[in-house]
Amino acid sequence: MSPRSAPSEHRATDREIWRLAVPAFLALVAEPLFLLGDAAVVGRLGTPELAGLGIAAVVLQTAVGLCVFLAYGTTAGVARRLGAGDLRGALAQGVDGLWLAVGIGVVTTVAGVALTDPLVAAFGAGPEISEQATTYLRIAFLGTTPLLVMLAATGVLRGLQDTRTPLYVAVGGNVLNIVLNVVLVYPVGLGIAGSAIGSVVAQVLSAAVLTVVVVRGARAQGAPLGPDLPGIRLAARAGVPLVVRTLTLRAAILTTTYAVTLGAAPGAGLDVDLATHQLAMTLWGFLAFVLDAIAIAAQALTGRTLGAGDVAGTRRLTRRMLRWGVVSGVVTGVLLAAASPLLGPLFSRDAAVHEALVPVLLIAALGQPVAGIVFVLDGVLIGAGDGRYLAVGGLLTLVVYLPVALLAASWGGLLALWVAYTTAFMGSRMLVLVLRERSDAWVVTGGGTPGPSRTRSGAGS
Repeated sequence: MSPRSAPSEHRATDREIWRLAVPAFLALVAEPLFLLGDAAVVGRLGTPELAGLGIAAVVLQTAVGLCVFLAYGTTAGVARRLGAGDLRGALAQGVDGLWLAVGIGVVTTVAGVALTDPLVAAFGAGPEISEQATTYLRIAFLGTTPLLVMLAATGVLRGLQDTRTPLYVAVGGNVLNIVLNVVLVYPVGLGIAGSAIGSVVAQVLSAAVLTVVVVRGARAQGAPLGPDLPGIRLAARAGVPLVVRTLTLRAAILTTTYAVTLGAAPGAGLDVDLATHQLAMTLWGFLAFVLDAIAIAAQALTGRTLGAGDVAGTRRLTRRMLRWGVVSGVVTGVLLAAASPLLGPLFSRDAAVHEALVPVLLIAALGQPVAGIVFVLDGVLIGAGDGRYLAVGGLLTLVVYLPVALLAASWGGLLALWVAYTTAFMGSRMLVLVLRERSDAWVVTGGGTPGPSRTRSGAGS
């Protein structure tokens, strides 16, 4: 590459990244607003309700988060086939993902509703908080299947390099969620149950819209729409390493929430620490989705370029996305630090929560640049289909973090716990991912997906 051509090529690469990342950014900002909207509405009911929502949200996010492979794995597989010129095969693989989402969703819903009481009781938060958490969670589990269908359909569209349609659906669903929450909680008077009902209705309608878009595309290419058991089993097997990876991430978050109870003072101190931690973790998740926009672009672009056999293009995209990941992390960190004194009153009337939240958010702000690197490299390796390494790396990171988190909470309370989360956990993840990116083991070209498929004809074979 000549010196003169380098700036031009960088600009072209940046345009390609942001063509996908900007709509993904807006959609990912809208997604956590489901919980932020719930927190804003429920927080006005009282601190026990907000603390209960925090416990319910962790359980629900864990159940749904374990199935994020429905989006990530589908994005990578569909993008590879698209890069290899096999659009029909890409859509057929996406349809298999939708059917898998339905199957997993039904099982999760039944199990979740049946196990709501013991799941909430495991947190040991006391009867008042547990009652609120149980009410919300039992209703919210009814939205599991539409949530998983939304994940799978979004993965298909991202793999097809379409991040705009998920954006429109996310914005529409979020607006509906907020309206329903406000109406059902206050004028109708359903309390925290109304918040859960509003979210479920919004999720069902959003899933229906995304499914219609994917089905229309599949019909246009002549891809089969019925359930294909071999294809569904293949999608499930390919997702196992990503499930293990996600389990390690969720285990870290669950442990962090549990550790809050170890460092909190008895009585009101526990309520304040749990509510503060819930708000801080929700805001961290909000910013994580913001940073993850580049990772979404990384999944789609890495899968496409490797599917087309373009190793040099893959490396070039990775370098540029890493650069933007760091820049985005610095920006979100500065914004979070500046806004930290203003955020508490938006979600709670409790002055003790306001006071406790500011230092926690300042610690979270310092961790944002590291998070930017972690999310981008995670997206690159997912797009490359390097799930097995991500699973092993996640287990190693968890082994490092768990004892650090429990000790930090016992000795230093909530602040020490958040220092441990942003350093021991995120720092270990960064090290594991950087070491892998510097090798060539993940750079595997070709349009095929692991194992045979019912649509291996054409360019994707």
